[in-house]
Amino acid sequence: MARQALIEQRPWLLASIASATAFYFLSDNPVFEGTWGLLAKGASVALLALYALLRVPHGRRGVDGVLLVVVLALASAGDVAIELDFVTGGAFFTAAHVVAVGLYLRNLHKRPSPTQKLIGAGLLIGTPLVSYLLSGEVQIGIYASFLGAMAAAAWMSHYPRYRVGTGAMLFVASDWLIFARMGPFDLAPLPDLLIWPLYFAGQLMIATGIVQCLRGEQPVR
Repeated sequence: MARQALIEQRPWLLASIASATAFYFLSDNPVFEGTWGLLAKGASVALLALYALLRVPHGRRGVDGVLLVVVLALASAGDVAIELDFVTGGAFFTAAHVVAVGLYLRNLHKRPSPTQKLIGAGLLIGTPLVSYLLSGEVQIGIYASFLGAMAAAAWMSHYPRYRVGTGAMLFVASDWLIFARMGPFDLAPLPDLLIWPLYFAGQLMIATGIVQCLRGEQPVR
């Protein structure tokens, strides 16, 4: 998380973090179940989208800013929808990944290193493969091909890999824990403990990393 970004837009980032924290610790509370839990979950990334909308400058970087807001908004819708219907939630996340790939392809690194290329290829191929092995579901493997494309494109972009690229990888790790619940691998209690923190941390790193680059506060490569 970018400390400078947190200070400059404290209300929206802090509200996002507070909402995500409340969902994580209170989601099993009977008072917090149902509508309140859905609101807290959806608001977590929706507030990141609002943060991006307010912080990204207009002009020549406006398209990238709009794409980022759309990605986060679709993910927020997916966070809510997946609690109601797994397939519908997956459809929202697939759409988010498609838009994210478009954003990252617009901002590819001009001179990627061999290691960067290797990791990007590994994410593109390995993400759906591992997802299928964990879940045993062909549909999950198909969805994960979009997830892997998103992570690979993020890693190959000029955005800072220690923030945006790592955030995308945390997203992948979170989904792998979800898929592990479906298959023969018993990773309990890791899924219950880590799915939401990994996912939200990844989204937070992606949002703040890209916004800082679009504002010129973080140099691009």
